[in-house]
This record gives sequence, C-alpha cells and structure tokens, in this order.
Amino acid sequence: MTNILLVFTGGTIGSQVENGTIDTRATAGFKLIQLFQQCHPAQARVRFKTLQPIQILSENLHPTFWQQVIAAIETEELADFDGIIVTHGTDTLAFTAAAFGVYFNHLKIPLLLVSSNLPLDNPEANGLKNFICAVDYILQKQEAGVFVPYQNPEQTMHVHIGTRLSSCLPLSGDFISVQSRAYLSYADGKFRQLHPLPPPEAPTHTLKNQFARILLLRPYPGMNYADYHLHGVDAVLHDLYHSGTACVSRQWGPQHSLIDFSQRCREANIPLYLAPSLQSDAAYSSTRDILSHGAKMIWNTSLETAYAKLALAFAHFNDSQTIDTFLEQDVAREKP
Repeated sequence: MTNILLVFTGGTIGSQVENGTIDTRATAGFKLIQLFQQCHPAQARVRFKTLQPIQILSENLHPTFWQQVIAAIETEELADFDGIIVTHGTDTLAFTAAAFGVYFNHLKIPLLLVSSNLPLDNPEANGLKNFICAVDYILQKQEAGVFVPYQNPEQTMHVHIGTRLSSCLPLSGDFISVQSRAYLSYADGKFRQLHPLPPPEAPTHTLKNQFARILLLRPYPGMNYADYHLHGVDAVLHDLYHSGTACVSRQWGPQHSLIDFSQRCREANIPLYLAPSLQSDAAYSSTRDILSHGAKMIWNTSLETAYAKLALAFAHFNDSQTIDTFLEQDVAREKP
C-alpha cells in the first residue's frame, strides 16, 4: 500500500462555480479523490490521509499561509508516508513551490504541488491529470524533493523542480520552468527525463518555520522610488528586466534611479538584493553601477526563489555573511 499525505489548501482545484463566481468550497477538494478513484487502475493501492489546514484562493496568500501548511505537514509522522501532495491555486503557485522547495530541502520523500487551471467540474480542467501525475510520481518512487506537475493546454505534461517554476505566463494559464528546462515529461503513465536532476547539496541548516518581511519591487518605465517606504522591512528584493538591468540614470530625476534608492536603503540599514540575473563575464553598465553602489545580486535564481530564500534567511540568520553564503548556495536545486 502506498500512503500519501494529501493537504487541501483551496485554490481553483478546491473551488466550485456558483452564479458565475469561482470560490473555494470545503468539500470541493475531496471530489479530486473521488475522480481519481473512478479512473486510476491502481487506486486500490493508494491510501490518502487528508488535511485541510486552510482554504483560500491563492491570490489571497500571505507567508503566514506557508507557516500554517508547513506546521500541519510537520505535525504528521512523515516516515509513515511515501509522499505528500498539496493542492494549491495557480496565481501564487510558483512562490509556494519556491518557499516549500527551499524550506523542505532536506525532505526524504517527494512533495508535489497540484493545481488546476479550471474548477474540476469543467471538462477542460487539468487538475485531475495533474493529480494523477503526482500520484504516479509517488507510486513509481521517483526522486525526493519538491516538484510541480502541470499540463499546459494541448501540451505534454511536465514535472517542474519546485524552485525552478516560473509564475504563470501573462494572459494565459501556462507554466514553464526557468529557461524552459522542465525536469520530466509524463505520458501514458510513464516519466521521461528531459533534463538531469542535479544532486542536492547536503543541508547545512535546519530552517525555522518563519518568514521575514521582504519588500519586492518590480521595475517599469517611470518607476518612482519616492512612492515606496521602508518601514517594517527586513530586506528589499528588486526584480530586474530580462537582461539583469534596472534604471540607474538620474536623467529623469533622482527619484527614478535605483542607485539613489540604494542610498536610501543603506541609510535605513535595509539590505538591497537584485534578481534574477545569469552570472557571466560581461554585464551591462547599469548592472555594474548598481552593484558598485552596494546592492547584492542573487545570481542564477528565479525571482520567486530569491524571494523565498531571502524571507527564510532573514528570519533565521543574524549576520550578513551567513545570509549571503546561504543565498549563494544551491540549497534546493534552484540554480540552473
């Protein structure tokens, strides 16, 4: 018998449509088990233990959500299970996959996050297919770690490393891994490796189930840093354009320059980090300028995972050297 810990948290996969409105229902998640038992040939060999620590649409997610779900999982004796499945909404799926991937970097069994593009009553929903892939991953004793199975419409099912999943593409329901390098494909009950799974680094720290207060800023033309305050912030994470750049010019006024904002951060004793960017021998002058003024780059890491690592690091470590070492490490296979 294969024992699976199944954690319902809401999202579209745990929702129903009523009067044209999609919202979570306490019983909707259990429909997933019923559908699975109706169609999977090995359903008699699978035993689920279900938890329902929280039910929300994932756009309403706060890091406290991560703490509650982690606490619920860690209350269980995980040695009794062959794997864990957590249902989740799609809007913040990549952030949770990153947070769980980093936090559970020492996990000895697979944890898979399962979502659906539409409520399960919709015949075009992919939630059941994603769930079946997750169950088969556990049944077939695939690698431990945090993963996300997801089938984009009219495409092959892919299994993504949790810390390498990018947020859903705009105006679509499609997910890809960073650099479009998914770990596995899945079809007809069989997995095929697309890209090698690097061995995890030996964990050097047992992380606390706590998340610090990270201010995440995204660049856009005309961004005015005067609009942002630093009260109650442990660190700032600044997103970058795809070339690893952001505006450093004072041509339009100092309030639009990231260099001037970095000075504000230093005066407030708030560390400023940048991501994502690939490390290489050549870099744009704007990137070199901001790094020379004290900002720190989290190299070769997605924005979502950089956010998760910062939130965990600043809640766990007290000195900047330990934090920077942690950020540089490939903690959970996050660096391509």
